[in-house]
Amino acid sequence: MICSDPAPGRVPRVGTTRIRGVLLLLMVCGWTAFGGNRAPAETADRAAGAGAGADAPLERIAFGSCVHQDRPQPIWDAVLAANPDCFVFLGDNIYGDSDDMEMLRAKYNQLASVPGFQRLRAKVPVLATWDDHDYGRDDAGAEFPSRAESQQLFVEFWDGERDAPRRHRPGVYEARVFGPPGQRVQIILLDTRYFRSELKSVVLGGRPAYVPREDASATMLGEQQWTWLAEQLLVPAELRIIASSIQVVSREHRYEKWANLPRERQRLLDLLRTSGAGGVVVISGDRHLAELSRADGALPYPLYDLTSSGLTQSGGGHTDEPNAARVGQNFRDPNFGLIRIDWKASDPAIRLSIHDVGGATRLEQRLRLGQLQPQVPARPRPAAAIGR
Repeated sequence: MICSDPAPGRVPRVGTTRIRGVLLLLMVCGWTAFGGNRAPAETADRAAGAGAGADAPLERIAFGSCVHQDRPQPIWDAVLAANPDCFVFLGDNIYGDSDDMEMLRAKYNQLASVPGFQRLRAKVPVLATWDDHDYGRDDAGAEFPSRAESQQLFVEFWDGERDAPRRHRPGVYEARVFGPPGQRVQIILLDTRYFRSELKSVVLGGRPAYVPREDASATMLGEQQWTWLAEQLLVPAELRIIASSIQVVSREHRYEKWANLPRERQRLLDLLRTSGAGGVVVISGDRHLAELSRADGALPYPLYDLTSSGLTQSGGGHTDEPNAARVGQNFRDPNFGLIRIDWKASDPAIRLSIHDVGGATRLEQRLRLGQLQPQVPARPRPAAAIGR
């Protein structure tokens, strides 16, 4: 996460929104991230949540993926106009594609020089995980030989001087809790690259495609990250946003997805269910298109996966690409995602949406937080009370 000072000479606007943003920025700059080697979930929650309780909750969370440093980035105007409280980068944050660390560093510096990106950093807290192109090699996993060196560059760019746990352990996964009790949002950033086993590829219709790898030895997250994730799902929060660089719910396309390792996908769904965690929403990237997918029956409530890709890279897939879990249509132009929460309602209202480069809404799903909670069966009334 980057905590940046305002641009020199800039005079902050006075108002409720600006005050809330400044307080949130100060809060995030003062936190130490939790996870990794801090085993007890309660300890992690106290470390991350101690400063959150006295501050305003998140109401607007923007996110996106797939931004090429060589291409124009007009979308930042629309992102900033949406007035987010924070922004989550889901991966392919640069197109590095190299094991030459100086080349990767130069591409990070190129992104850092983009005026719209600079304005974003100066205005709101930024969180990030990676995907394959900023990791260093297309579709790569644990077999990438320069992964440790690439991680150090990633942490240097995104975490700056902050003493983040991911400076000291393999993988760029981390989690944060924002907001006071009753209005807490946990953002969980997964690393689907550093530990991931190689995928199984075949040729279908004259083109390469990934197909399920069924062996039990294949992993998506690695055991250390799986243990960490189980702990994070016990941290108190009302809404949990799980950021995965690749899609979790969609299973039918030929590209990278959790369904390429079906045992690991099922492990994730089982963990979400058995942990009793409520309020889970997945956000994902990678595909160069935007869409909303919904899985019913895997959890005690619907699992939504809102895909936003890309901030510059678009036109992936095709309009009738199969996805039995899709809600509505996909959108194949540049886009960003937005989650809005109205905490004032007795049952908080949630809007999941995709917006184009002009800020127009292209996809939207409206929910209530209560729809994302395990349903507790009603207790039967005592027989003597029936009919009274």
